[in-house]
Amino acid sequence: MSLRRVRNFARTTAFRLTIWYSSIFVSSSVVLFLLAYFLLSSIVKEQDRKIVELKISEYSLMERAKGLETLLEEIRQEHKSNMAAGFFVRVADSSNHTLILTLPPRFEKLDYSPAEDENITNGDRWLFLKKKNSADILEIESRRLRDGYILQVGKGSEEREDLLEHFREIFAIITIPVVLIAIATGAFLAFRSLRPIRGLINTVREIDLGRMDSRVPSYRTGDELDELVRLFNNMLQRIQSLINGMRQALDYVAHDLRTPVTRMRTVIEGTLQDDPDKTALREALLDCAEESERIASMLNILMDISEAESGVMNLRREEVDVWRLISGVAELYQYVGEEKGIEIRLRPTGALRARIDKARMRQVLANLMGNAIKYGTKGTAVLVEARCHGGDLEITVSDSGKGINEKDIPRIFDKLYRADKDSGEKGLGLGLSLVKAVVTAHGGKIEVASRLGKGSSFKVILPGTCL
Repeated sequence: MSLRRVRNFARTTAFRLTIWYSSIFVSSSVVLFLLAYFLLSSIVKEQDRKIVELKISEYSLMERAKGLETLLEEIRQEHKSNMAAGFFVRVADSSNHTLILTLPPRFEKLDYSPAEDENITNGDRWLFLKKKNSADILEIESRRLRDGYILQVGKGSEEREDLLEHFREIFAIITIPVVLIAIATGAFLAFRSLRPIRGLINTVREIDLGRMDSRVPSYRTGDELDELVRLFNNMLQRIQSLINGMRQALDYVAHDLRTPVTRMRTVIEGTLQDDPDKTALREALLDCAEESERIASMLNILMDISEAESGVMNLRREEVDVWRLISGVAELYQYVGEEKGIEIRLRPTGALRARIDKARMRQVLANLMGNAIKYGTKGTAVLVEARCHGGDLEITVSDSGKGINEKDIPRIFDKLYRADKDSGEKGLGLGLSLVKAVVTAHGGKIEVASRLGKGSSFKVILPGTCL
């Protein structure tokens, strides 16, 4: 591995997290060791002192019960056993002159003259004598007997220090495995924690290469990073939907603009080739204006549909008198219906108010009523109903016209799709696409029921909009 790669790796978040995890793990282990060492040292030290206190208490009771001579005889008999056990035993008279002394072998050269100091031995107390060139300390407890005699019992700290030294050696031996485990655990936790981030980085790189369908893998952990992955994937999905919508819109525009553009060009070329008068020029301009209006209308509707489908349509919701809105649209289309011998009938159900986008819903009603009249049959009627059902606004537009073929129903809301291409009726094939887009933007849905020769019924359902 090159030095540059090492430096780059050292700058990564995974490396820093590994160091942090490892440091915390090792630090915690050291703290636990120090705590255990302190507790063990205290317990062993306390145990040694209890042994000394038990020994001196035993001798004191013997002296009180049986006298000093019996005590001295007992200490003489236990001389060898006390030496083997590492006990220091000394009995002195009231002038602090030594009467009997048991000194452990390792303390043969110990200067125990401080133990003969009257001030030190005056009363019960602990005395600590350190051996030269050694860490071993003789801990002595002194106690006054009857007639001023002095009893001293002590024990060295060497055994205790050996035990603690062994404990330290064990810790030193396991330190290396502890550090390795800490690094391995830290690396595992760091790389596992950052796995969603690495997936996100890889996904962004793939998107840079043009793979817009790439998504960040989710491991269903339920934590904050998993939530970030979910939100990021949802954002990518919306972006892809928007891009696909734009591509489709461009495809639709390119496909459907050929006809009006070709007509305009034909009209212009035909007019230029002839020797036109003012009337011919006027008609040519009117034809071009009509085709231009058709193009502008198509572009506006496509933009509205794209906005709705991408979720960015700005709805201006307000409290609307639904029947007044329906009546206004019906009044406009009443004249168109009269030309075809079709009547528009409203079936009011009393006051009806809802919180909706008035302008957008006018577009929905206009397209549904316009289609009902366009494909209706002379002498029939278009029925418009509206009601509130469980807080949902339901608007139904029904006709008794040609109806829709069952195989065409799933596709009637597709942009530029026309199931009646041979009917001779003019249209862009965008009306129902716009209707569905606006209804979906309101959080609603549209249902269709139709039979050939019997007519069609479109029901718009806008949940939670009724007031």
